[in-house]
Amino acid sequence: MRVATEIVLTKKQREELTKLVSSKLTSVRLVQRARIVLLSADGWQNQVIAKELKVGRVQVSRWRNRYVELGLDGIERDLPRGAPEKKVDVKKLVELTTQSKPDAATHWSTRTMGEKLGISAASVSRHWRANGLKPHLVHSFKVSRDPKFVEKLEDIVGLYLTPPEHAIVLCCDEKSQIQALDRTQPGLELKKGRASTMTHDYKRHGTTTLFAALNVLDGQVIAQCQQQHRHVEWLKFLKKIDRETPKGKMLHLIADNYATHKHPVVKAWLEKHPRIVMHFTPTSASWLNMVERFFRDITTERLRRGVFTSVPELIEAINEYVGHHNIEPKPFIWTAKAKDILQKVIRANERLSSKQNATLH
Repeated sequence: MRVATEIVLTKKQREELTKLVSSKLTSVRLVQRARIVLLSADGWQNQVIAKELKVGRVQVSRWRNRYVELGLDGIERDLPRGAPEKKVDVKKLVELTTQSKPDAATHWSTRTMGEKLGISAASVSRHWRANGLKPHLVHSFKVSRDPKFVEKLEDIVGLYLTPPEHAIVLCCDEKSQIQALDRTQPGLELKKGRASTMTHDYKRHGTTTLFAALNVLDGQVIAQCQQQHRHVEWLKFLKKIDRETPKGKMLHLIADNYATHKHPVVKAWLEKHPRIVMHFTPTSASWLNMVERFFRDITTERLRRGVFTSVPELIEAINEYVGHHNIEPKPFIWTAKAKDILQKVIRANERLSSKQNATLH
């Protein structure tokens, strides 16, 4: 006949267990285990304890033995369950992720890496997060090769940080080929527990081009929609800017190097209007033009999910957005200094050059 393991408690041990049982902060499981030990120390048999606490006899025997072997630690924690965790070679995982690619794919996924190393996808994901690795993401970039990059950078950043007195600085550009897209079927509205729906296919009803000039000081936008974006339309927009700005102010216009901005007809008109001074961004550096930030906002907030059955309807929506924006405009604040930007560009060029040299060799 099997005899239950005898438990003899010291005064201190009994006080600890009694405190656990009486405390309202102790978990139900730990209270039950502490009571099992206390009753065992009082001479109760496993079967009687099981009946009293309404638990299984095997369970009583387990926690009695655990307390004898490990003391209080033995009943406070459960033993780990299931198969032991497989050890991950983190160094190899990072090396494979950053220096290799899977067969017939451009980047690793948690599953392909897990299969490669014989571990779970969850383990791969956990170690990627710990090491700041995101193989599924890629950021686009373009380093400007403009020979006058530094000169143009300092000029434009200077206008942002220390604009000239008695002058208005306007960031100008055109957002071309904005499509009037109509969905092939009506979608469902947003409701609790369900996102709004929209068909993936659409009907095209034509395009328009949005010309916009963002006032750096107060965030006001002068806008005009036109059918095309040739030098004719650009000149028409310049005349609109000239009409809608105070006559006694100099105008400093920031624009990119698009050919229409430098057309001979445009240059001739600018010579007759000396209050307008053009400042061109370096090639491949549209991020220097703050009106791009406005274009992003109108795209995400009004155009991308909009439904338009005609170009006039699209133009009306754009004008409505601009009008609403100009009621309480908020300027975009430029904080980066030219020298800080230049240092980043230099570092980027050095890394690209070293990468290119390594590839050649």
